[in-house]
Amino acid sequence: MKKYPVVYTESMNTVLRQELIRFNRLIAVVRVSLINLRKALKGLVVMSGELEEVFTSMLNGKLPGMWAAKSYPSLKPLGSYITDLLTRLQFFNTWIETGTPDVFWISGFYFTQSFLTGATQNFARKYVIPIDHVGFQYEVMKFPAEDIKKKPEDGVYVRGLFLEGARWDMDIMEVNESHSKILFDYLPILWLKPGETSKFVRKDVYNCPVYKTSARRGTLSTTGHSTNFVMMIDLPTKKPETHWINRGVAALCQLDD
Repeated sequence: MKKYPVVYTESMNTVLRQELIRFNRLIAVVRVSLINLRKALKGLVVMSGELEEVFTSMLNGKLPGMWAAKSYPSLKPLGSYITDLLTRLQFFNTWIETGTPDVFWISGFYFTQSFLTGATQNFARKYVIPIDHVGFQYEVMKFPAEDIKKKPEDGVYVRGLFLEGARWDMDIMEVNESHSKILFDYLPILWLKPGETSKFVRKDVYNCPVYKTSARRGTLSTTGHSTNFVMMIDLPTKKPETHWINRGVAALCQLDD
């Protein structure tokens, strides 16, 4: 990791290191449990209660409790979970090999709040502003991720969010009613623009909550953050905010399938 040293001017290096530690712990648990399960099936070691639970969960297509204890929140069945995990690992592997991405896959982070803190920290250190006074403004971009060739001057581009209960209308660039029989809609690239909160101007927006899973609930972790709630984002709308609140509109980092 000499390529990504812990430096004052780039907090994303620290975020990357912390994420790799968390994912390595998860991978280690998955690997050891599968090796021991194979040995237990061959009769080489005793089939413990934990290994039996892993075996039963695999037969039922569910995430084993042993893995879930070290995992990021997920409601996916086992097959989809493994695919999702491999995609996350590929995201970080590409980051390591090619450098900090221009567009971050926000759904791929284990601890999303550390990524958001890293983005605000970079801005606060760059302009010598107390981090308590820094917040985000949000802008949905018109162009796809493939057209983005460089990072923004300040803040970060993120992708991977889904809207539940509404859709993003690219024609008018604001939140609109969902199409019939379509539960979720993909939210385009979002620019998280840090700035001094005292200078923010309130506009006609829906203050939309972002969750990691569709459960929309979590517990308070030792870090002081929720295990499921991520943040609130402002999405432009001409309708009253209560209209979308009554529809239960929220953004999700991942779907359940």
